[in-house]
Amino acid sequence: MKIGYLGTGSWGFCLASLLASKGYHVVSWTTNAELAKQLTKTKEHPLFPGHRSEGDMTFTTQLSDALDNVDFLVESVTSAGIRPVFEKIKQLKTPSCPIIITSKGIEQDTGLILSDVVTEILGENIRQHIGAISGPSYAQEVIHHLPTSVVGSAYNYDVMMSLCQLFTTQTFRVYPNQDFQGTAYGGALKNIIAIACGISEGLHLGYSSKAALMTRGLHEMRKLAVARGCRSDTLYGLSGMGDLCVTCSSTMSRNYRFGYLLAQGLSSEQAKDQIGMVVEGAYTCVSALQLSKQLNIPMPITEAVHQIVYQNMKPKDAVRALMQREIKEEHL
Repeated sequence: MKIGYLGTGSWGFCLASLLASKGYHVVSWTTNAELAKQLTKTKEHPLFPGHRSEGDMTFTTQLSDALDNVDFLVESVTSAGIRPVFEKIKQLKTPSCPIIITSKGIEQDTGLILSDVVTEILGENIRQHIGAISGPSYAQEVIHHLPTSVVGSAYNYDVMMSLCQLFTTQTFRVYPNQDFQGTAYGGALKNIIAIACGISEGLHLGYSSKAALMTRGLHEMRKLAVARGCRSDTLYGLSGMGDLCVTCSSTMSRNYRFGYLLAQGLSSEQAKDQIGMVVEGAYTCVSALQLSKQLNIPMPITEAVHQIVYQNMKPKDAVRALMQREIKEEHL
């Protein structure tokens, strides 16, 4: 089986290596010519020193190489990168194979989840070919075969089961979940709450504060997701609460570290530069706030993160504002 893979960041390289280790031929595409040359020569990604990829992997800067005669096309770019990449794909050829999305986010201004962005570009007929993977997972752990469980979802049942089988290994377990919208919103929105938890940690507000942020953050996630047609119970599963738990409690999370750096006094740009990778929560908090206003759904934690990241509000002032909000009965 031949698999086209879009993106060679930490997550893209990790999952591409996982697929190659199962005996599939993987063609990984990147726009970074130097990285493609290095990976071809050493099979070792600079983000994973000492780990060489296993199996049959080819690295290319030619997008057409990752599209020709592939049985699956897997995406690991960024939320902001989805649209330009698939617009390039449309110019070359519209895939007829399943398209698996592994990025997590909501497009700014349109409010579209990433599968809807792909559908808008390639046409409504492509929707039945789209699947996604989401859940609590770090590339640094998956690539070293530490036990991990995620969910696989798709609009088409057969595609969902195929992608679960495609990715499942002895240490990477993929549970099927037919609520595609719910898995997408859970994976995207938890990154915002992770930034808030990182800020809390950076301000030394304690474990009780973090527990409150995670609990109320999950409530915000669920309210918005349900308003967009998702099942509420999906947000309590791996792609919601599971992903929220791991992202809000580990320094391996770039969103968590981003929040921590903001609390230390760095500007948004300085924090992003220090992390050196895309901080999806900073992008998605714009989209989530836009949707919350359209749907008239209060999301105070998301709004506080947005004010800190984009309006230069001091983290301590944002915390003070949250604690002074009117107290209402807890509804779950």
